[in-house]
Amino acid sequence: MKSYDVAIIGSGPGGYVAAIRCAQLGMKTAIIEKYSTLGGTCLNVGCIPSKAMLSSSHHYEEATKHFEEHGIEIPGDIKVNLEKMIARKQAVVDQTTGGIDFLMKKNNIDVYEGLGSFKDATHIKIDGKDAGEIEAKNIIVATGSKPSNLPFITLDKERVITSTEALELKEIPKHMIVIGGGVIGLELGQVYRRLGAEVTVIEFMDRILPTMDAGLSKELNKVFKKAKCKMMMSHKVQSVERNGDEVVVKAENKKGEVVEFKGDYCLVSVGRRPYTDGLNVDAAGLKLTDRGQIEVNEHLQTNVSNIYAIGDVVKGAMLAHKAEEEGTFVAETLAGQKPHIDYNLIPGVVYTWPEVAAVGKTEEELKDAGVEYKVGQFPFRALGRARASGDLDGFVKILADKTTDEVLGVHMIGARCADLIAEAVVAMEYRASAEDISRMSHAHPTFAEAIKEAALAATEDRALHV
Repeated sequence: MKSYDVAIIGSGPGGYVAAIRCAQLGMKTAIIEKYSTLGGTCLNVGCIPSKAMLSSSHHYEEATKHFEEHGIEIPGDIKVNLEKMIARKQAVVDQTTGGIDFLMKKNNIDVYEGLGSFKDATHIKIDGKDAGEIEAKNIIVATGSKPSNLPFITLDKERVITSTEALELKEIPKHMIVIGGGVIGLELGQVYRRLGAEVTVIEFMDRILPTMDAGLSKELNKVFKKAKCKMMMSHKVQSVERNGDEVVVKAENKKGEVVEFKGDYCLVSVGRRPYTDGLNVDAAGLKLTDRGQIEVNEHLQTNVSNIYAIGDVVKGAMLAHKAEEEGTFVAETLAGQKPHIDYNLIPGVVYTWPEVAAVGKTEEELKDAGVEYKVGQFPFRALGRARASGDLDGFVKILADKTTDEVLGVHMIGARCADLIAEAVVAMEYRASAEDISRMSHAHPTFAEAIKEAALAATEDRALHV
């Protein structure tokens, strides 16, 4: 039986990053993955393939709706080859997961293919291609999450589908009904709306992206309505039935009326659940929360001292970069270092177009906490760079402490916000004030100027270009 300093169960962004960092720090490391490719949900059926589809569909929309105004004329009809689009997506996935294989070899990490389960607190049984048993002084659980479902919905994975199947469709839906106005539903809904599908989004709450700042929700809702998506807020889904190639969804609106929606596909995107199936946590003596998460302390250590857990399987936002930070944190903790994670400064991003990104506190959270704050906001359409590219939707909003001017939250929707949010994270990590940001030189013309202008607006309301 092989023995290791650290064994990691699960090879998603949390797991593989933990493995690399452990190996860098001199630990003999193994990683166990039940699927034939490394990378977990994110690389195989989540972040990476969805961004590939978003990128391809964005190109198609630009070609059909915006090229002409740029003076680009394409003779003949522009058509979607969905099979080729999905093949390209898969090629991106294959290249990315192959890169993880390379990193495992480069760092001398032993990879086991099979389902890893606890035999006890220091032994892991592997069922699958590399069947056997290994021993480890320390174990990191990084088993991630799976799509959630509503108890009355039968997912046939043909017409009533999750995000996994939505990335592999053989045809463009005529009418895709999306249950859930969160990140996954909106991203994939926008993909198929761009490709020509009618899209209806049904959300239980009174707005899309209910956990983000309300201003972002309102602006993105406008964008989706402008694209002729039907946005049905405050609707409680009661039933989903498939009749041949038709799916019928019934939902109750806030007036108590039952409304019926008919489509040929229904995407169920009501969140994700921690995945511990087959892990045999009882054998190791691990405690789970009432939400199915593995209980951990502030060091991501479970109630069993040599076992840690990270990523979607523990509390907190289900984000790949949060899992990566936690993987690094545990590796460095095991090496005797003193790392830190500020969970308030983990950014959230929605990769629709315009992109949505945020870090820190929302206005709603600051109001609930009784914090006095000031707001600086700047619209993208006032930027020369936005006018030059035609990306006019959106704004940057900075929330700063009314007394100290420290930046408490940054919320943005617009072109390249997924990248721009990093500036806000850096500023807040060093406890910058709005005035600090306003006095930094930002290249012109850029989208990043919106951050400077929003900071100016929060500093004595002195934005320059509005």
